Amino acid sequence: MQVVQVQLAVGADPAEVGRARQWVRGRLLALGADPTADYAETLVLLVSELVTNAVVHTGHPAVLRLLWPRQAGPVRVEVADASGVAPAPRAACGEATNGRGLELVELLAARWGWSPQEAGKLVWCEVDVESGPCQAVSTPVLRGAPGPAAAPSRLDRVQTAGFRSSTG
Repeated sequence: MQVVQVQLAVGADPAEVGRARQWVRGRLLALGADPTADYAETLVLLVSELVTNAVVHTGHPAVLRLLWPRQAGPVRVEVADASGVAPAPRAACGEATNGRGLELVELLAARWGWSPQEAGKLVWCEVDVESGPCQAVSTPVLRGAPGPAAAPSRLDRVQTAGFRSSTG
C-alpha cells in the first residue's frame, strides 16, 4: 500500500501540543481531506493525546509522524520519544483533568500499540477511513520537519516485531 508520510519535530514544551494539532489540521487541508469529518476530528484528538504523553512524561523532544494511505485504509499516527518506559493507561479519579489519555486512545483508535526503539519507544494508533484521504494526491507534496523518514519496510517491521497492541 502506498502512503504519504509527513513528520513534525515536537519540542519538550507542553505548548507544542497545540502546534501539533494545528499541523495535523494543515496536513488534512493540504491533502484535500475534509478537516471537519469525524475521522479528522478523531485524528486531531489522538495526536493531542499521544504528543501530550510524550512531552509531559519524558520531558524530551519527540517526533510526530502521520502516514496517509493513497487508497482506502487506515491513517496511522506515530509518536517516537526518548523514554523506554512502556505506555500504561492510568485510572483517573472522579473529575481529574488528566490521566485519561491512553483511555481515550483505546476508545477512539481502531488499533494502537507501541514498540521499543534504540533510543526510546514508538507509540502508534490507527483510524479507519472509508476512502483514503490521499486519493486525489498524485505525488507526495507535503514536507514535514527535517529529519529521516522511515522506509515502508521499516514500518512493516515496527508493526509486527515486539509490540504490544490493543484493538478497539
